[in-house]
Amino acid sequence: MNNDQGINFEENLGQQDANITNKIKNVAKAAAHTVSIAMHPLVEEYAQLFTHGARTPVLRRPSDIGLEYEDVTFPSMDGVPLEAWFIPADSDKLLIINHPMPCNRYGFPGHIAPWNTMFGGIEVNLLPELKHLHDAGYNILTYDLRNHGLSGEGNGGLAGIGYFECRDVIGSLWYAKSHKDLANMTTGLYSRCMGGNSTIIAWNRWSQEFEHIKALVLLQAVSGRTFIEKGAERIHLDPQKAAQQLDQRLQEIAGLRLDELSPQAYAHSVNVPTLQVQVRRDFLIHSSDTQEIFDALGTTQKELFWIEDSDQRFYGYNYFGQYPEKLVGWFDRYMS
Repeated sequence: MNNDQGINFEENLGQQDANITNKIKNVAKAAAHTVSIAMHPLVEEYAQLFTHGARTPVLRRPSDIGLEYEDVTFPSMDGVPLEAWFIPADSDKLLIINHPMPCNRYGFPGHIAPWNTMFGGIEVNLLPELKHLHDAGYNILTYDLRNHGLSGEGNGGLAGIGYFECRDVIGSLWYAKSHKDLANMTTGLYSRCMGGNSTIIAWNRWSQEFEHIKALVLLQAVSGRTFIEKGAERIHLDPQKAAQQLDQRLQEIAGLRLDELSPQAYAHSVNVPTLQVQVRRDFLIHSSDTQEIFDALGTTQKELFWIEDSDQRFYGYNYFGQYPEKLVGWFDRYMS
């Protein structure tokens, strides 16, 4: 069944709970002999994901759902070339939008190989929510973070779930400020997962660049620590030991520390109305991590909205494409 936005609600958007019990048992059984003498494969999997991400194809374009757009490019704060779409609207309001890891500005091709082996085999299609925002009167600048989509390689290909990518947030702000048609627009930010971490960290490091921002939506900003601890619990490993091992591997691979890949310590700098959104039963993380980030936000004008329909994290990225009212309403409220 399709709605007027062309969304097929019978597609697998992640609305059904994940069936991971057998997968967890198989992983645990296959790797059990390594646990006491070496790092568990789960640790290595997260170490590689956190430090290298995954470059996935930009499979769809705004024109596929009837949106006019321009391909634009601009440099990050440190010069990494970033690829973006500008979707114009007849207004003076601008939203600058980024994406989760391992997605890109389109989403995530989880319905096709080889990506269908990751994160539940769910396609994330971010275009329907872009159309909702456009149709509500917002100009949109949405970009690929470094080492993702079609953007350039940065830091020798190393990722940092926000640690390096925060520079891309500043690059997007600088681009908008320097563009004659965008510079004076009322501006808000919509930042998802790694993109949310990036925005929070950038806000802390270069707060002067955000003085003109009117509103923020954070979709599933998250710490690196909660992933490994929750994953370890699910396969009956010691979560503290697993986190220590992940911290060690991050240092060996990239010289990073696990707690550097978390937004909690930076969130006090965020000082604009902020809507934080999270799948409550997300089977990959602890909901307490979300609450910690929310509590740490410096703004008093904030709301935590829980998505209740599923336990699959990637469903959260499809949610506003189906139910845009909360997302659009937040920006309407604070950017009018």
